[in-house]
Amino acid sequence: MSKTYNLAIIGGGAAGMIAAPFAIQLGASVAFVEKDRIGGDCTWTGCVPSKTLLKAAKVAHQMRTAGRYGLPPVDPTVDLKSVMSHVHSVIEAIYQPTAPEELRHKGMDVFLGEPQFLDSHTLAIGEMTLTAQNIIICTGAHPVIPPISGLDGVSYLTYLNIWNLEVMPRQLVVIGAGPIGCEMAQAFRRLGAGVTLLEAGDRLLPNDDASASPVLAKVFTDEGIDLLFNAHLERAWQDGDSIHLMAGDKEIVCDALLVAVGRRPNVEGLGLEKAGVNYTEHGVQVDDHLRTSQSHIYAAGDCTGGYQFSHYAGWQGFLAVRNALLPGAAKGVTDQVPWTTFTDPEVAHVGMTEQQARQKFGAEVLTYEWPMARVDRALNEGETSGFLKLVYQKNGTLLGVTIIAAQAGEMIGEWVIALKYGFDVDRLSRVIHVYPTYSMASVQAAVDIQMGRLLSGIKGRVIRKLAHVTR
Repeated sequence: MSKTYNLAIIGGGAAGMIAAPFAIQLGASVAFVEKDRIGGDCTWTGCVPSKTLLKAAKVAHQMRTAGRYGLPPVDPTVDLKSVMSHVHSVIEAIYQPTAPEELRHKGMDVFLGEPQFLDSHTLAIGEMTLTAQNIIICTGAHPVIPPISGLDGVSYLTYLNIWNLEVMPRQLVVIGAGPIGCEMAQAFRRLGAGVTLLEAGDRLLPNDDASASPVLAKVFTDEGIDLLFNAHLERAWQDGDSIHLMAGDKEIVCDALLVAVGRRPNVEGLGLEKAGVNYTEHGVQVDDHLRTSQSHIYAAGDCTGGYQFSHYAGWQGFLAVRNALLPGAAKGVTDQVPWTTFTDPEVAHVGMTEQQARQKFGAEVLTYEWPMARVDRALNEGETSGFLKLVYQKNGTLLGVTIIAAQAGEMIGEWVIALKYGFDVDRLSRVIHVYPTYSMASVQAAVDIQMGRLLSGIKGRVIRKLAHVTR
């Protein structure tokens, strides 16, 4: 006999992992369904392994470049199998608290198997069925494979299987200069592989503010990464252990190829048609409250085709539960989504880029950059590449922030709050920050803007005169 639940959650990634415990706290009976491994891409093939690998690569880089701190440099011998063993140990440590038995102890029923809708309230998981009053779809996304002739005959890697490498590539080619491509290119270069990064566009990180790209490009070039922009790959073939790529009249040869050109929502094979849920290849269609075309079915995270970040997916998972089980409805879609690419230096962003702001507001847009070379903590640590950039209107309304710095991901947080609650760029000039920290850049920039506005025009002349009189 099929059991009926208050809520069924399909997908055990970032969105589902936030949604399920919250629903339990609200007193709902929850069916938690995952076809593969609980934790999703973030735990197994995304955030967790990539940041662990980046740390190992940074340590190797710091050993080689220790001379800049007055220490003897050491060129480490990197055993990739050992490094990957460390990566998998961290994955396992983060996974354990979310293992099925742990989730069952929290009060939810966990089902491992591929789910399919039989109707808008019923799911089949193998030979078993269950029904739910409300359902949240959190099925994530998968790598996009570009239509390059011959690529299907090549032993290429994606973010799903690169973690299985045990031998360091002599020459790694990375296709795609988005966050995954940039992070992996730098990590493998620092670990000792030769790396070529190919991008169909004209810059790194095409979704970030354009001013950040040349800073990161210089760092990559200085570290020995070959960058090839406007690279339109036409053909690929394999010859023994060698992989060959043709981009125009240029032939590129490597022994490992990583394809990192984006991700596409997982919407096929769920039987969404039987549930009456509208979707396209771009994702499950939802309204601002994450409701699908069926009023009791919601969707959250990467499967909706929006921003592809674990933190955004988790935020949406929480709000989908709130909207499904509580009165009223909260907005679960926003453009104020922060993100960080964890290269070294990191690139963090929230709100509009300068280009987006000028398209919308034209001449009303102002920008301000504070270089990390003027931040004492960055000088202490020899990490002076980058800047903090504010995009705002003439009246002080904050529109967006981009930070490229060693700790940009930590620094962006206060600007997320500022943007969320409508603070103008002057507000932080009145807040004490700890010295010396990287976040001093925020208050230094805010103070400089505030002083410029305060001392300009008639008001400035009056203030200067008053200051002179009172001496």
